[in-house]
Amino acid sequence: MAEERGEHVAGGGVRGIELLAPEQARLVAALRGVMHPEAAAQEVRLIETHLSYVLLTGAHAYKIKKALSLGFADFSTLARRRHYCAEEIRLNRRLAPAIYLDVVAIAGGVETPVLGGDGHAIEYAVRMREFPQEALLTHEVAAGTLTAQDIDALAAIVAAFHGRIAVARPTDGYGTPADVLAYARENFEQLERLRSDPAERATLAALRAWTERSFEALRPTIAARAAAGFVRECHGDLHLGNIARIDGEIVVFDGIDFNEHLRWIDVASEIAFTAMDLEARGRRDLAHRFVDAYLSISGDYAGLALLSFYVAYRALVRAKVAALRAPQVTDDARAACERECRAYVALARRHAAPGAAAIVVTHGFSGSGKTTRSQAFLEQVGAVRVRTDVERKRLAGLAASAASDSALDAGLYAADATRATYERVAALARTIVASGRVAILDGTFLQRWQRDLARALAGELRVPFAILSFEAKRATLEQRIIARSLTGGDASESDLRVLARQIATHEPLAADELADVVRCDAEAPLADAYQPQAWDAVRARLGLRRGGDEAASPDPGGTAGRRSR
Repeated sequence: MAEERGEHVAGGGVRGIELLAPEQARLVAALRGVMHPEAAAQEVRLIETHLSYVLLTGAHAYKIKKALSLGFADFSTLARRRHYCAEEIRLNRRLAPAIYLDVVAIAGGVETPVLGGDGHAIEYAVRMREFPQEALLTHEVAAGTLTAQDIDALAAIVAAFHGRIAVARPTDGYGTPADVLAYARENFEQLERLRSDPAERATLAALRAWTERSFEALRPTIAARAAAGFVRECHGDLHLGNIARIDGEIVVFDGIDFNEHLRWIDVASEIAFTAMDLEARGRRDLAHRFVDAYLSISGDYAGLALLSFYVAYRALVRAKVAALRAPQVTDDARAACERECRAYVALARRHAAPGAAAIVVTHGFSGSGKTTRSQAFLEQVGAVRVRTDVERKRLAGLAASAASDSALDAGLYAADATRATYERVAALARTIVASGRVAILDGTFLQRWQRDLARALAGELRVPFAILSFEAKRATLEQRIIARSLTGGDASESDLRVLARQIATHEPLAADELADVVRCDAEAPLADAYQPQAWDAVRARLGLRRGGDEAASPDPGGTAGRRSR
């Protein structure tokens, strides 16, 4: 019977048989019986998702795409499955070349399969290097072992990836406003059918109205970014369950191969998924750090206009998955799915609320801890920071860590270059404030005109303004500058000569500026800066409340939070 469904090709012959779902399930069971455990594995394990079977031998994983069509994914024919296996290899080798090895043909019969055998293929599998499930960042964030340095590394990986991947052409039809709205509406259409509680339905109705309004306001931005090349062939599924620590390195894997429209997206939608997942798992501080680090590297601050919209969209996708899963599982797991769905809806609702925008500037000599300590503040309140050291080099076409070899008051540090730099960070502050966020302008701001520039902008935009003045002894400043020069890798090029010039030429804070000043003890232990009370004076100055930034976890360890592919 199976052979009668063979796929005929020009010139006669049969390329392979078309397996139906029950036959494919029998094939997988037979494969598990003839495979041999490798490395330390005691048996060949099977993981089944709604899209695939994954056979784990200990050293390798063999992923077979299910013979089905779900609309958003169509693996209904052998030719399609072979094509998408090849696509999975092509796409994932961009980020995980050591994991994705090749496509393996399965020959023989349904009951007597031969992996990699000769003859006509009856199925195909993606062969990957296996790694322990404990390597996933979902496990690390749950265990509290995921570090700030890991987040910085991930941001650098993603920013570099976005910088080199293919860019959609206007004629491709990807990432259009119509595309974005259709997928956003689909979430509500399915959730509204699945949720019967009146309060939940009212919340969904409010979120739907917010989505429609926000989309109309953002429609020109979405179209403009597509035209400008920000729609690219992304990973498409960038949550922590698709990121692992392998051989000590952060590795991103399992990108979307089966649906071009879910992969060719605005890069802002991609980073929104990672930020949303971190927040969902109770680490809003790391979500803020990830977004800020990505923006500092990529320079794509304009993408902030779309970030809240896409975070809410991604959260509602997860809510939908949890709601769809709930009727399919046992009572305990169903309760977890219900909690997860409600928590993701709550997360989306938080991002639909207006943001508390403000402008904050740092003030102090080189080595006073402006960057290291403002990092703690941005992680607590969800601020976005713009560094004059980074933007000065970006304007000159240099990488942040590149040496400009500029002399004092010359080259990148000439008066006109300095003015252009501060005008640049002020322009970026305008963009950040427009997205409903606090903008931290990280520079020395030792000259009155620099502070006045930021204050005037805050007045124009009608948002609160504050000056964080970092104060430390000269010996401390010198010690930190020397230590930084020995470590290397920072955007700052300040040395002891620069510090001496700053001290000799700075314009102290004037009496009429003091009302905006919050003084920060830069001699205090850095750990103190990560305590919420450390920033109470700044919060009071900006009208922010403490405790409004903690995330509620959507129970991602529950059944619906497990990997769905």
